Amino acid sequence: MNVDTIADFLADQRDETPDELQYLIIQFENFWERKLWHQLTDALIDFFANPLSEPQRLKFYKVFILKFADKINQLKLVDLGLKAATQCKDDNERLIFLRELSKKVDNENSQDAFVYATVAVARVELNLSDFSASRKSLDRAERTLDAFDSVETKVHAAFYQVNADWYHSQADFASYYRNALLYLACIDLSSLSPDERRTRAYDLGIAALVSDSIYNFGELLQHPILAALTGDVAWLQDLLRAFNRGDLVAYDMLSGHISSNPLLRDHVEEIRQKIYLSALTESVFRRPPHQRAMSFGAISADTKVRPDEIEHLVMKALSLGLVRGTIDEVDEVVNFTWVQPRVLDMAQIASMSRRLGEWGENVNKLGNWIEATGQDIWAP
Repeated sequence: MNVDTIADFLADQRDETPDELQYLIIQFENFWERKLWHQLTDALIDFFANPLSEPQRLKFYKVFILKFADKINQLKLVDLGLKAATQCKDDNERLIFLRELSKKVDNENSQDAFVYATVAVARVELNLSDFSASRKSLDRAERTLDAFDSVETKVHAAFYQVNADWYHSQADFASYYRNALLYLACIDLSSLSPDERRTRAYDLGIAALVSDSIYNFGELLQHPILAALTGDVAWLQDLLRAFNRGDLVAYDMLSGHISSNPLLRDHVEEIRQKIYLSALTESVFRRPPHQRAMSFGAISADTKVRPDEIEHLVMKALSLGLVRGTIDEVDEVVNFTWVQPRVLDMAQIASMSRRLGEWGENVNKLGNWIEATGQDIWAP
């Protein structure tokens, strides 16, 4: 297509463009004639960002943008391509379009754009329930990402978002949890709609509860995404905080919500085991280091676990790295030497403050005793 034909195309599109976007079409004509590719790209990005441009995006991409695609920033080219892809008639057509885009930017100097486009391919493959193809696309993108020293945050965000959703589709809750938190670390939460924040927070909370390898919710509890759990899902935030402090009473009060949620109901035994473990670690944490030899009876009283199941509970906690110590099976005593650090709520912080105060008093008493007892030794 020659320059005159492009000029005709832009003139035709100007007639179809809403009045508030007319000035951008005029800019396109100007920048195209002067070969100002950077300015033309930025103007196109502004045009595509406006919802009123939706009916024209695909046509602009195929007829206009592809004529100078190799002259512009390839990551921005993918941005424009992704916007254009939203106008494909269905996911099958969209997949063909995005695979062509991915091949186009698969060059040595544009691997960040290649990853960005490949992740978009993986998204559509996931939407089409082609889980194997989606996984292959994500693995290809991950290998390329791992070779980068640095890359734009939006590329990482796109990868973690689709990777998290893939793991969610496979009920791999631990991997979903990690990737979803990494995705949130790459974006500004204000870029998500209230419904998106609520859904993401809900899915993260459920994943934390049902995962068989997540026993510390500290990173999630500190994340502002939890503020989205309000109204009829506020109970989930309360339940997560109850787990964090090993609060069996609060757990029992909120357990009705567990039975009403199909996924939680299917994992009810694992979730109960988790709250017992949390109660155990909280009980150990509350005790001063020199008072962490606990009898089976004391553990049973704090965790509400039957005495004949205490040893199994402690061994589970030891194997998970939640605590360290030794079990004296003869005397039925556990000597705890370490407990996993955790995020503290205000009550736990107050408890630690009291213990620090007591420690300070004990140090002061020891100092006074040494001063009084050793007076004859160091007196002049």
